Amino acid sequence: MTNPYFDGDDYNDIPEENGSLAARELTVPFSFAGERLDGALAKLLPEYSRSRLTQWIKDGLVTVDGKVVAGKTKLMGDETVRVEAVELPEEAAYQPEDLPLNVIYQDEHILVVNKPAGMVVHPASGNWSGTLLNALLFHYPEITRVPRAGIVHRLDKETSGLMVVARTVPAQTELVRQMQARSVKRIYRAIADGVVPFDGKIDTLIGRDPHNRLRMAVVKFGGKQAITHVRVLERFPYHSYIECRLETGRTHQIRVHMREAGHPLAGDPVYGNPRHKMDEAASEAVKALGRQALHAYKLSLVHPVSGQTMNWTARLPDDMKSLLAVLRGETGEMLSAGEDWEDDEEWDDEDDGDVEVLYVRD
Repeated sequence: MTNPYFDGDDYNDIPEENGSLAARELTVPFSFAGERLDGALAKLLPEYSRSRLTQWIKDGLVTVDGKVVAGKTKLMGDETVRVEAVELPEEAAYQPEDLPLNVIYQDEHILVVNKPAGMVVHPASGNWSGTLLNALLFHYPEITRVPRAGIVHRLDKETSGLMVVARTVPAQTELVRQMQARSVKRIYRAIADGVVPFDGKIDTLIGRDPHNRLRMAVVKFGGKQAITHVRVLERFPYHSYIECRLETGRTHQIRVHMREAGHPLAGDPVYGNPRHKMDEAASEAVKALGRQALHAYKLSLVHPVSGQTMNWTARLPDDMKSLLAVLRGETGEMLSAGEDWEDDEEWDDEDDGDVEVLYVRD
């Protein structure tokens, strides 16, 4: 990716030393006069996240004319800034592992993987190995050079389905921008408790549950806007097969929204209703699922290099298919034969309007 602020004489890579990603020396353009150091670096080094740059400044790894300064320091222009780009401690601990990886698309810039239920995406406390990141480092060693091994979004451990991974820093930067601009389309298939009455939109604020910091919840103040569009595919006596299109991407968004709508996802161990009424066959099938019935079914984005709009789908995994097969054996209203929806056209992207209630008819 070409940086518009520099020519070759102003932007210099210094050979790596002592495990550094790369040391950079650059001259601040006069047009940056009056800007804060942290803001200027975000423009000058767009391949790194703002949080990473801020941490390097706090750690004294950024100098201006040879001096360590605060991120709020105002620049005059023509200063020499040196950045020691080192790995974060948790990144240094990441190890490649020979784990199965279901790649459904790849080129030199991106990968699209179909993550199985039960796999954690990113190492964290309690899950420092066996993750998607560990698998990526093994199968694609060059991805070590990309922050977070190219991961730009996540799925919950027990949610299956499609994820895009960047193979280069420029591709990652562009994909993150698309995520922030809400131009990446993500459609999920799910099985919810109860009979969802109609298609609609759920528009709320989501934040940490004030009563349980390990969970997310719909909150009145202090949360982030979360929008989920819901479409009913089939209705059964005690459940509904639905499709959810994310307009935003908050932690546990679909799970929290469906709970607030009165239709938590079947089998959800955190947000579900273990006392949901159903017949014995359905109850046994939900127990056999052993997870929330949620699958990232379709992904659409603009290729970060070619500019081409690309689409991928991943059909339901066997465990959700088995649950649906049991539900379809019940009597009740059916809107379709279920799998006939697999090749349905993309949803209409027209705005649903400014809605304040939790669940409304389109």
